Amino acid sequence: MDFLHYPYPSRRMAVFAKKGMVAASQPLAAQAGLEILKKGGNAVDAAIACAAALTVVEPTSNGIGGDAFAILWHNGRLYGMNGSGPSPRSISVEAVKERGHEKMPAFGVLPVTVPGVPKSWAALSKRFGRLSLSEVLQPAIRYAREGYPVSPTVAKNWQAAFQRYKTLEGPEFQPWFETFTLSGKPPRAGDVWASPDHARTLERIGETEGESFYRGELAEKIDQFFREHGGFLSGEDLADFSVEWVEPVGIPYRGYHVWELPPNGQGLVALMALNIVKQFPFDRMDETEWFHHQIEALKLAFTDGKAHITDPAHMKTEISQWMSEEYAKKRASEIASVASDPRPVSLPKGGTVYLATADEEGNMVSYIQSNYMGFGSGIVIPGTGIALQNRGADFSLDEGHPNVLKPGKRTYHTIIPGFLTKGKEAIGPFGVMGGYMQPQGHMQVVMNLLDKHLNPQAALDAPRWQWLEGKKVAVEHGFPGHLAKALARKGHRIQVFLDSDAFGRGQIILRNPETGVYAGGTEPRADGMIAAW
Repeated sequence: MDFLHYPYPSRRMAVFAKKGMVAASQPLAAQAGLEILKKGGNAVDAAIACAAALTVVEPTSNGIGGDAFAILWHNGRLYGMNGSGPSPRSISVEAVKERGHEKMPAFGVLPVTVPGVPKSWAALSKRFGRLSLSEVLQPAIRYAREGYPVSPTVAKNWQAAFQRYKTLEGPEFQPWFETFTLSGKPPRAGDVWASPDHARTLERIGETEGESFYRGELAEKIDQFFREHGGFLSGEDLADFSVEWVEPVGIPYRGYHVWELPPNGQGLVALMALNIVKQFPFDRMDETEWFHHQIEALKLAFTDGKAHITDPAHMKTEISQWMSEEYAKKRASEIASVASDPRPVSLPKGGTVYLATADEEGNMVSYIQSNYMGFGSGIVIPGTGIALQNRGADFSLDEGHPNVLKPGKRTYHTIIPGFLTKGKEAIGPFGVMGGYMQPQGHMQVVMNLLDKHLNPQAALDAPRWQWLEGKKVAVEHGFPGHLAKALARKGHRIQVFLDSDAFGRGQIILRNPETGVYAGGTEPRADGMIAAW
């Protein structure tokens, strides 16, 4: 049987619930979050449980060795968390170039930055959780130890990762094959996969509230591996890391407020693009103009974002400058009736998981974590199940670029959680994962919700477009053909993609402030589901 081919139209309905909801890209992970809610945990506990389970049941997109970000509404207030790690203290542009690289490599020990996921879980749990971290991690530990049947989309991405990593040379990549294959082959849909090493690592993280990963036995194993294989990440880098609590940044849009996190993430790109498009009367535009203006606004925002966003300690401009009405009006005035060709920006693919949770008390979490490119760097620490991210691949080696590699610096980051409020009320979390598709997905989902007034499921179901570079725009195979042709007549170089993987995967939970009822939508491009009660 082919679990990736469905010959007949299928559709999902929006899900309604009142006591709690978890939306995730993998059913077992969503149910892990619901299990914790039913045990008395709150939305934060459920988010951690779901996130930990995703490192086990969807390792193709995230892991313990990745980074995390969150926006959460807790007891009537919005909070932001930046759980992204910096580059090692001993790395430099010169050191990388001395090894024969003219740009940052995507795989191996060089692009590995300090992982932020374990400390993010611990920080969220300590500040906002109701249950202990050990208890919250139990569903993930159980799946890792006892095994679970691999879901279809995960199996497909696992196969793609296997094909990619088997082209890499060097003993440092062997632990990946020992950890993530079954008798030397990637698991297929329905195959049962377990990782006792992963289970033990999660147990140690829970028992020590993350400390083992940064100052204990796990940190020692990571340090030893990098010493043996000529990497830069050290035990000192791990020990020095801390999560940063930040204030979300937002803009008014169609009577609501759209919130993102400040740099080093690219949420600012989504806000800039929305600020530009709201200068136009979308309610009086035909569909061709509607999409044309979205694409052009996104191009402008992305071009500016890639040129300036980096670790805020190294940014040369103020965030407020890019979110101002003056900037939006100036950029809007530059949009013509035909496609433009801004300064080229090449946008590589990425792999990420996004989840949303909500509880009976009205607390909600928008959470995202990633190893960046699928499993990440291809580096796995033997005996731990820890796959390390390759987030450092985004650093520039050009000394004049704002995102140039420097010791202890956080790079431009693709993963972004989103949140909607209206007045003093929380409406809910939303997000679209997938590398540089993320701000594009955020923009399209927000406009589907607030301009087209679609329900959460329909807002995710709607066919998407993705700007690639220059005048190149990819559209999904379900994108209306007459609109694709009309956009092509405006100068857009339209490419129809038969596979939807490139267009991101999202989740949405919205709360009705008057009734307290939640409405959720989950991504049709993934294996996901909404678990609710």
